[in-house]
Amino acid sequence: QVQLVESGGGLVQPGGSLRLSCAASRIIFSNYAMGWYRQAPGKQRELVAAITSGGTTNYADSVKGRFTISRDNAKNTVYLQMNSLKPEDTAVYYCHAEREGRLWLNYWGQGTQVTVSS
Repeated sequence: QVQLVESGGGLVQPGGSLRLSCAASRIIFSNYAMGWYRQAPGKQRELVAAITSGGTTNYADSVKGRFTISRDNAKNTVYLQMNSLKPEDTAVYYCHAEREGRLWLNYWGQGTQVTVSS
């Protein structure tokens, strides 16, 4: 059974930093594009950042210049470094894996809470 396990969430003050990690198991990690989504109360889930198997990244406009997504294929792990956090970044953050190529498969993690508050 495929698992995506997120970690690193928590409570942080505005202006602070957190690094989220997502460890994947039972997939050929290098075949997957990885992404981070978030969902705040009463809002739709939205894409925060994504990285392809080749390392191409894209970001939501709201996080450009503050968040960085990266991956370590040797560790089957994707990271989201979040700096200069704002209260509006508060949400549950979900890891997502999407297989590239002709066979489309995708998986979600269980989510990790990020709260930005003083």
